[in-house]
Amino acid sequence: MEMEFKELKEAIEGIELVDGHAHNIVALDSSFPFIGTFSEANGEALTFAPHSLSFKRNLREIAQLYGTQVSLEAIEEHRKTTGLESFTSKCFQEARITALLIDDGLKLDKKHDIQWHRNFVPFVGRVLRIETLAEQILDEESPTDASSTWSLDSFTRAFVERLNSLVPEIVALKTIAAYRSGLDIDTHVSKEVAEKGLAEVLQAGCPVRIGNKGLIDYIVTCSLELAARYDLPLQIHTGFGDRDLDLRLSNPLHLRTLLEDKRFAKCRIVLLHASYPFSKEASFLSSVYPQVYLDFGLAVPKLSVHGMVSSVKELLDLAPTKKVMFSTDGYASPETYYLGAKKAREVIFLVLRDACASGDLSLMEAIDAAKDIFSRNSIEFYKLDLKTKSSSPQSIISTKLEMKEPDVQEDSSSFVRIIWVDTSGQHRCRAVQAPRFNSSVKKNGVGLTVVTMGMTSFADGPAEGSNLTGVGEIRLVPDLSTKHTIPWTKQESMVLGDMYLKPGEAWEYCPRETLRRVTKVLKDEFNLVMNAGFENEFYLLKNVVWEGKEEYVPFDFGPYCSASSFDAASPIFHDIVPALESLNITVEQFHAESGKGQFELSLGHTVASHAADNLVYTREVVRSVARKHGLLATFVPKYDLCDIGSGSHVHLSLWKNGENVFPASDKSSALGISSVGEEFMAGVLFHLPSIVAIIAPLPNSYDRLQPNTWSGAFQCWGKENREAAIRTASPPGTPDGIFTNFEIKTFDGSANPHFGLAAIMAAGIDGLRRHLKLPIEIDVNPADVAATLSRLPESLSEAVEALDKDEVLHELLGQKLVVAIKAVRKSEAEYYSKNPDAYKQLIHRY
Repeated sequence: MEMEFKELKEAIEGIELVDGHAHNIVALDSSFPFIGTFSEANGEALTFAPHSLSFKRNLREIAQLYGTQVSLEAIEEHRKTTGLESFTSKCFQEARITALLIDDGLKLDKKHDIQWHRNFVPFVGRVLRIETLAEQILDEESPTDASSTWSLDSFTRAFVERLNSLVPEIVALKTIAAYRSGLDIDTHVSKEVAEKGLAEVLQAGCPVRIGNKGLIDYIVTCSLELAARYDLPLQIHTGFGDRDLDLRLSNPLHLRTLLEDKRFAKCRIVLLHASYPFSKEASFLSSVYPQVYLDFGLAVPKLSVHGMVSSVKELLDLAPTKKVMFSTDGYASPETYYLGAKKAREVIFLVLRDACASGDLSLMEAIDAAKDIFSRNSIEFYKLDLKTKSSSPQSIISTKLEMKEPDVQEDSSSFVRIIWVDTSGQHRCRAVQAPRFNSSVKKNGVGLTVVTMGMTSFADGPAEGSNLTGVGEIRLVPDLSTKHTIPWTKQESMVLGDMYLKPGEAWEYCPRETLRRVTKVLKDEFNLVMNAGFENEFYLLKNVVWEGKEEYVPFDFGPYCSASSFDAASPIFHDIVPALESLNITVEQFHAESGKGQFELSLGHTVASHAADNLVYTREVVRSVARKHGLLATFVPKYDLCDIGSGSHVHLSLWKNGENVFPASDKSSALGISSVGEEFMAGVLFHLPSIVAIIAPLPNSYDRLQPNTWSGAFQCWGKENREAAIRTASPPGTPDGIFTNFEIKTFDGSANPHFGLAAIMAAGIDGLRRHLKLPIEIDVNPADVAATLSRLPESLSEAVEALDKDEVLHELLGQKLVVAIKAVRKSEAEYYSKNPDAYKQLIHRY
């Protein structure tokens, strides 16, 4: 039978999921116990959770995912050593969730905000829990009238005003009335009853917990009126949960009064959690009320296999397949998302397979139903415009999402590129046919000679003194969380590779592992995460033949921010930006730069590891799209010695528990930044002379690092000073005198971004360890006070000398790696000093 339904199984595995209901993930040091993600129990009852069928099964699933022993202790140790961002990325990639709706009203210790989740899922929407909003208003606000306490009228005004203001940033409302007073909601509750309920709630004191039935019914009714006005759906918790809930009152049949109210007949309502154990009742309601839809998250994966299958089958006894939707009900840990997605695929396959076998569905009808359940129903129900940009309070997120097939066709004509960036900052790749990738390479990788991390920009051979030769091999293993269809050639995919000596043992020269390792130090010692956002400057060149010789000349000759230059390049950006969005890379802005044919593309900020990955893919996109248009795009630091150089300025901030802690908490700070921010930035400034050997890796880089060119030639910092090497920045909308991030001007496009961010982070760690303080800011052009400042290295050789003496970078980056970096840099310096015109060939390498 399994072979007979192979096509159904493959179709289900290939669907990218829209997760219609979930909750926030928490920090690793949250007081929420990891075991709590496996069970709805709490307190003493949680001690029995390991003896439930779902717990044992789910524990094995997670152990298999992480490659650990099957024990809670082994998994928790893996989580600590790997880091939250790393295993979260793995869970979401394996789950293949591409859109996520989060109810952030669940109270969890040290939960990450919705913005944080956008680092892992392309589209994240907010579901507003109405009871939580009401409680926040009563706790945090004061009545607008002259009375000493809330009246029902003043509360209603505040509640409706807040709801109205939040409508633009939410995709749905949610009620947990089932937990508080039950689902027998009276939509005609009198004001007197509601007023009495409000008084009772206020009398209990703060923090407010609304449990009075009259007041809850009133709040739900007000919310339904707003939902009808704005065409917002309402999620309703039904069925089981933790012991706070009276299961007798959470049967969805209690909703009859609400469902029969003609005022709300057009309101779209989804009953959450398969209404288990009332799945048959929910199925009935969905079949007779056009506005009622069903969701089976929580029932999957928290029940036994038999329980999951039977509850979903009961939903489909009467409910149309167009009205059943997937969610994970993930919360606290990313593993809950992975388990919800994995088991949902398995359960839906079993249910639809049996429906085919019994004659209820044809095979093609079953495949179509699976696509509806896992994605299309949610897109339509929540009116998700996933092909356009979705605004959030902090950024613009790319949301290309729609139902799509697996990345590439499984035949010999489709390829997968495995990409890495070497020590000299060059992008390299190995390509394999898709069938071989899927059968072997995605698990075992490909062999790679160790000399690849000792090559220079002028020769594909080992740099003298790097200790890397043609003897020895490592494994280049694809990180599947970075795998994407190549936007400009749909028959291929690309993926970033990690370097291993053997399975589970990372190679110490691996760029991505180096950044992970330093990131872990920052997290473990200071509970901090560094975010980064890059500005990419590059030239667009066209090939011409002049007097029988081929030359590359600027694509355009307009000035800085020229509208005509942008107009000329607009067709190219119309290809570049959607391509980046398809890779889940946020583009903030782009414009013509000062150089002839020069442009800049600014990316949104994200955690450092993702920012480095995004930079690699951005360079790939820009070069490839330019090639498609018959142009050459180059990120070389100084393409023309007589024109402006190209940098890759990086903006950095520090985050703790989902909040940016770089800015000062108020205007009382003279610097506008926190003490943590100052110490970190002071460490970066202190080590900058040696850092530039890594982030400005070519002799050509130092042709760019000159005074009066906005490149940061002096070892100094300033507030919004674009001539300083480090600039504190205050984006529009930030309170005056407060700075949200700092920019390093010396980073350029020939640098390996993983090594570069690792070096910067290592310097910041040293600043935190030693509690370094910043010197006096420079509020003029540094060149005007050059006699009082230290010049940054004026050549690559000088930078290598500084790196050679920097024990901190040796320690945190790794001694062997730094030896290789220095050897490559020395070879670069020697070669280009003997061949001064050779830099002209760098446009083909960077």
